[in-house]
This record gives sequence, C-alpha cells and structure tokens, in this order.
Amino acid sequence: MEGLLQALKAYQELNPSGWVGIYRLLPMWAGIVCCVFGVVLLLVGGGPRMFRILAGPLGALLGLVWTGAVTAKLGMPDLDPRMPSFVAAALLVLGFLFPPAITFIGLGVPLGLVAGQIAGPQDFLLGFAPGFIIGGLVGALLHRIVSAVVASAVGGWVLVIGALAALHQFGGLVATMASKPWGVIIAAGLFAVAGAVYQIAMRPSPEEADKQRAEKERLKQRQAEQRALEKRWGVK
Repeated sequence: MEGLLQALKAYQELNPSGWVGIYRLLPMWAGIVCCVFGVVLLLVGGGPRMFRILAGPLGALLGLVWTGAVTAKLGMPDLDPRMPSFVAAALLVLGFLFPPAITFIGLGVPLGLVAGQIAGPQDFLLGFAPGFIIGGLVGALLHRIVSAVVASAVGGWVLVIGALAALHQFGGLVATMASKPWGVIIAAGLFAVAGAVYQIAMRPSPEEADKQRAEKERLKQRQAEQRALEKRWGVK
C-alpha cells in the first residue's frame, strides 16, 4: 500500500514515466481485472449508476493526489500528514452520495492550479480561486458530458495500465512499451476519445432513458389491459 501511495505521487507532476510505471505494482490477475473494468468504463462509465460507483474512488484518489499539492501552493505545507487521507475519505463518501461534486472538484482543482501558476507564487490564491470556481461550475453544469469524458479517460488509462500488468510474462515487450510512456499515453487517449464519443453520441441521456423506460411501462400496461379485455370477452 505504501508503495502504491508513493507511485501515485508521480501524478502530482508531469512525470510520464512515473505514470506508466505504476503497472509494475500490479500482479497479472489485477491487470486482467483492470482491463475488464476499463472496457466497462469506456462503454457505460458515464451513466448515472456507474459513475456513482466510480465517483467515490475517484474522489478518494483526488484527495490523495491533490491535497498536498494544493496546500503546498497555498503556503500551508506543515499541515497534519494525515490530511490527504482525511480529505480522501471525505471525498470518497461525497462521491458516492453526490457525484456532481466530484466533477466540480475534479475539473476545478486542475484549472485552479493552472490559473494560480499563471498568476505567480505571490498571487497564487487570486488565480486559483476563480479558476477553481469557474472550472468547477463548468464541470457541474455539464455533468453528463464531463462524467462521460472522465469515465472514458479513466477507462482508457486503466485499460492500458492493466494490459501492461497482464502482459508481465512478456517482459521484453512490456519493457519496450513502458520505455515509451508518451506512446502509452497516446494509446490511452485514443481509447478515451472513442469511449467518450460513444457514450455522448450513441447512448441516451438520463432524461431520454427515463422517457424510454416510461414508454415501455405504458406499452406493457396497454398490453396487459388488452389481454384482460380479451379474456373477459372470451376472445382467443
């Protein structure tokens, strides 16, 4: 667990080799599970039920990865070292209860960090706050699209990392692929784009899905009434 947490720290900075290298911590069976889970996320991960399952762990991951970076940028590096774990636990629960909050935080924090970086160290908060709020509002208002994109991005990445872990027995091939992290990232990106396009363009929105379910229920009710009427009048 400690090794995994250390590996996740690579995601706090631009470290493609560290991002890809996390596959070394996964056994083959976990890699296969990741591949299956990645495909599921690419196909249906943005749906209300599936994304609720994803939002909890994703919120916990955001807490572990970003808490230290944000507090350091805000000039609060001496906080309790358990703070990332506390934040992760809170976001885990929040993600399960209210998934749009995770899209708010997930889009708001990186945009806030970028805006704060542009503003400079002295005015970091002045840049971070509006960037965080604007990015978060966009994430919340476009929750369906953002959830599909996020689920597809996670699914694409989990799929390629899982594939690398599952192919441990082909050490030479995996090492060659992992030595070119940008190639791995591009492959994950292509999977993510395909998954996002499929979920946004091909799958019905929650409103449309509710409408279709209601129409099916009305059709079943009419058929049941028709059968009852035919039985009543002895129609065969």
